[in-house]
Amino acid sequence: MKKEKLRLAILFSGGKDSCLALYYAMKYEKVACLITILSENKESYMFHTPNISLVKKQAEAMNLPLIIEKTKGIKEQELIDLERAIKIAIKKYKIQGVVTGALASLYQASRIQKICNKLDIECFNPLWQKDQIELLEEIVNLKFEVIIDGVFAEGLLGFIGKKIDSEFIDAIKKISRIYKINPAGEGGELESFVLDAPFFKKKIKITKSEIIPDKEKGATLMINEVNLENKKR
Repeated sequence: MKKEKLRLAILFSGGKDSCLALYYAMKYEKVACLITILSENKESYMFHTPNISLVKKQAEAMNLPLIIEKTKGIKEQELIDLERAIKIAIKKYKIQGVVTGALASLYQASRIQKICNKLDIECFNPLWQKDQIELLEEIVNLKFEVIIDGVFAEGLLGFIGKKIDSEFIDAIKKISRIYKINPAGEGGELESFVLDAPFFKKKIKITKSEIIPDKEKGATLMINEVNLENKKR
């Protein structure tokens, strides 16, 4: 007898890690919805913030339901807002588990696991402890179209707005050795935005954007307008 697939929710930021986790979840189980937390705090311990409002367009491009909850982004208190969003997913979409894009943050992974334990659902971290260069190579090999929309460490300013491709990987290897940073940005050095992936029904095209520098020698690519385009068959 064929085993029934689990109904899962993806904790979704719109970046490369949550999209790769979504890819794995779709491969083996049933993705019932996405969950996104909009944080007012740009320094949130838990949640991605650059261009986070555009998850609505990404969900539309994937044709997946999206649950959005807001948080003030206060440490530990923001977990209450996440729990509320997961409870909505359980009630509305009958989810049996949550999938995260956590790669190395024990802080994030342990707290999400605690919420799932409390709600008696599964918690999956398919990227956990994955080699960061291998992760970037996998994204390229799977033909994800990903851009860097935030840089927050020394030596990275030239990457803002660039696509993650083989050229990027070669360059980030060198930069990571020189400046001792995480090549996939796991320490918050880089943020990313996914424009297309194998499971997108439509691709996202940026029509208006601007680079906004910050005081710490970093920068954010603010994406102001996008269109959804049909994919070539």
